[in-house]
Amino acid sequence: MLIKRSLIYSVFLFLYTIPVFGQVYDPSDKKATRETYWLYGSLQRLIGAGVIFGHHDDLAYGVGWRGDKDRSDVKSVTGSYPALYGWDLSGLEHNSSKDINSIPFKQQEKYVKEVYKRGGINTFCWHLNNPVNGKTAWDTSENTVRQIISGGAYHEAYILYLDRIAKYIKKLKGDEGEPIPILFRPFHELTGNWFWWCKNTCSADEFKTLWRFTIDYLRDTKKLHNLLVVYSVADFKSKEAFLERYPGDTYVDVVGFDTYCTKSVPRYQSDFEKDLSMTEEIAAEHHKLIAVAETGYEHLPQPDWWTTVLLPIASKYKLSYLMVWRNGGPDQFYAPYPGQTSADDFKQFFKSEQTMFQNRITGMGIYGKYILP
Repeated sequence: MLIKRSLIYSVFLFLYTIPVFGQVYDPSDKKATRETYWLYGSLQRLIGAGVIFGHHDDLAYGVGWRGDKDRSDVKSVTGSYPALYGWDLSGLEHNSSKDINSIPFKQQEKYVKEVYKRGGINTFCWHLNNPVNGKTAWDTSENTVRQIISGGAYHEAYILYLDRIAKYIKKLKGDEGEPIPILFRPFHELTGNWFWWCKNTCSADEFKTLWRFTIDYLRDTKKLHNLLVVYSVADFKSKEAFLERYPGDTYVDVVGFDTYCTKSVPRYQSDFEKDLSMTEEIAAEHHKLIAVAETGYEHLPQPDWWTTVLLPIASKYKLSYLMVWRNGGPDQFYAPYPGQTSADDFKQFFKSEQTMFQNRITGMGIYGKYILP
């Protein structure tokens, strides 16, 4: 029995380390931790094995519940957790005890560690409040970026924000004290016009300066080498528009976009197809991975949306992962719950060989650690 298990392990390790699509790219951080390096390689090797599925705040709350142990709307429908779990750092900049969606950070920290231990993937966005006036991320009344980059009147205020999130991220460690790898998605939807960092509030050069300073500070000053950086835009009509504010290959690991199905499903399908096609070209040119960092159809009114709208398009491209937004309650949800109109179709989406949930990636050793059954 011992010989058999050893043989299985050796064969699995050999097969798993063969790249699926040519060269395996290194993280942009040349000092990336071992586990972070492994995760980046694993995300590349799994391309073609199925799109990794994620859900924001999945473990913290859902439709009709909050804080229940081991609960998840995704799991309640499919029997498995998602493979990727989204979280938000917003609130830490003001030393709040809870994030923007009222999850206690002490509890969020436990969720992140739980996800890592089971072999799942954690990603963080940051709806950080405006450092100039303390208002929300949606406040665009100031030329904020210009005032928080080097030389700006509020540069030190922004550094304080970074110090506080760095302190929290340093607490996110595995059982052996290793930093948990994070897909870090700052300044998301930057091509929109609704956040203080969007294109209507600053020049392309100012935005690039902010991005580069942020990553340099977290890596070099705060010594965080467990971040894979995600550059995620909103609407874009061309590759040039996508790359106008791109900070450079040494500051990005994953390129992607946020897109939602709203009034017209055919329009969503058309735009989704075009956006993925352009993003795939950009990723190939810059040697990066592709993500749909946020997507979904609020209230999921179409019973077969998962298998007839989302999956056929997502599975056509070299897409690493996609994440649907949160289930905030009966008035705002993007993943089905038991009895919801699209729940049966979501089960078929889950069973497809073209998707990957937690049940498929557990045991794959995506962080370089193998646990045999």
